Amino acid sequence: MADEVTLLDFWPSPFGMRVRIALAEKGIKYEYKDEDLRNKSPLLLKMNPVHKKIPVLVHNGKPICESLIAVQYIDEVWSDRSPLLPSDPYQRAQARFWADFVDKKIYDAGRKVWTTKGEEQEAGKKEFLDALKLLEEQLGDKPYFGGDNIGYVDVSLVPFYSWFKAYETFGNINIEKECPKFIAWAKRCLQKESVSKSLPDQNKVFDFIVEMRKKFGLE
Repeated sequence: MADEVTLLDFWPSPFGMRVRIALAEKGIKYEYKDEDLRNKSPLLLKMNPVHKKIPVLVHNGKPICESLIAVQYIDEVWSDRSPLLPSDPYQRAQARFWADFVDKKIYDAGRKVWTTKGEEQEAGKKEFLDALKLLEEQLGDKPYFGGDNIGYVDVSLVPFYSWFKAYETFGNINIEKECPKFIAWAKRCLQKESVSKSLPDQNKVFDFIVEMRKKFGLE
C-alpha cells in the first residue's frame, strides 16, 4: 500500500517548515493543506485535539503532532535515505539537546524582537544574538550542524532564517555583521533544494509580520 502523507500547516510557520524540509530531504510526496488559524479546519481539530496547532503530519490517517517529533518520526519511518539524526546515541542526544535549545531560545527571543519595544526589546535582541553566537560555536568548522550533510539541528534551525528580515528591520540589528558564520551556514543550507523550496521568501514573511504587528497595535 502506498503511503498517504498529508501536512496540515501554515505557510509562514518555521515549525511547519521543519516538517517540509524533512519530507523533501527524504523525497516523500505529500498533500499540503494550508490552514486558516483563525478558522481552523475540522480535520486539524480532529487530528490535534490537544493543542489544536499546526503542523500536524498525517501518515496513513494517523496524526503526528509537534514539529520536532514529526521530524524524528519521518527520520525513523523512512530510515533508508538521507538520515537526519546520527546513529550514535550520544550524538543523537546532543542533536536533540540543540534542537530543543532552538525551540526554547531562538523562537522566544526572536518573537520579543518583533513584538516588543524599549527595554524588553533590547533584552530580546541580546538574548537572540547571544543564542546565535552560541550556535555558531557549536557549528565550529563544520559545513552543517549534521556534519557534511544537513541533519536534525539544521532542519530545526534554518526555517527561522526566513524571519530574519523582520528581526533585523524591527530590531534594528545587522545579523550578518554580528554572526557572519551563522549567515554563511544559512546560505549554505539554502543551496539545497530541500531547504530552498520549503522556505518562503523573506519579503513575503516580512509583509505577513507587518500585518501581524498592525493587529497587535505595534504599527
